[in-house]
Amino acid sequence: MTAGSTFNFTTNKFVLFHRYLLYTNYYKSKYSGGPAMKILGILGSPRLNGRCAKLLNSALVGAQSTGAEVETFKLIRRNVKYCLGCGNCYTKNPELTIGNCPIKDETQSMLKEYLTYDGYFYASPAYDMFTTALMKTFLERKIAFTYKSPDTTSHVTIPGPRPGITQNFKKKASFIVTANVTDELEEVMGEPCYEAFEAHLLFEEIDTYEKLFCGGVERITPEAFQKKRDSAYQMGINIVQEIKKARSCSK
Repeated sequence: MTAGSTFNFTTNKFVLFHRYLLYTNYYKSKYSGGPAMKILGILGSPRLNGRCAKLLNSALVGAQSTGAEVETFKLIRRNVKYCLGCGNCYTKNPELTIGNCPIKDETQSMLKEYLTYDGYFYASPAYDMFTTALMKTFLERKIAFTYKSPDTTSHVTIPGPRPGITQNFKKKASFIVTANVTDELEEVMGEPCYEAFEAHLLFEEIDTYEKLFCGGVERITPEAFQKKRDSAYQMGINIVQEIKKARSCSK
């Protein structure tokens, strides 16, 4: 510190806590006989400091407190273009884990990175009773995880998982959805989002573990929102423990 400067404890305690987590994660990984578990957050909100982003961050900090490594796909900052519906990614090269897409953007590299994680948090506000366009676009591009052979009969077939995509339910996913309605309307605003996430996780054989709905985001009190953040933090701890349990049961 320079002469005349002050130490902002409120700000710096989070910096110190973050460094502590990085330090403990390193040694847990170094001496546990294997790499740390990796948890990925996928943020579908365009507001990087909004309620949804804060809840996701709390969940990831919770996971990090157990020794897990965490990362976030902030979709508003990534180059993920709209699916063109050409079918190239899911009708060719069945031997590939991820189908080739002719669109030139970040999606292919993001999907490769996605597969390296052990657990996931899907977080999105509900816009017009569904996920945001950012999240929906990313979900659509995950069709590259699937393959379908050319239809040879009058019956229409649907794509199935490509090699290396199914996880035998050893990975888990939890969901966070925010909306400007009361929590009592979770079925109307939250459920369509949950179903969109789950539809894509089904062919990956990834279980949904927990769901958090935060309603009334524009009017929620600081005290009530802190309770939601505490719940999200616990979700981060829980998902790591659940993944460990699933893996130990499969041995």
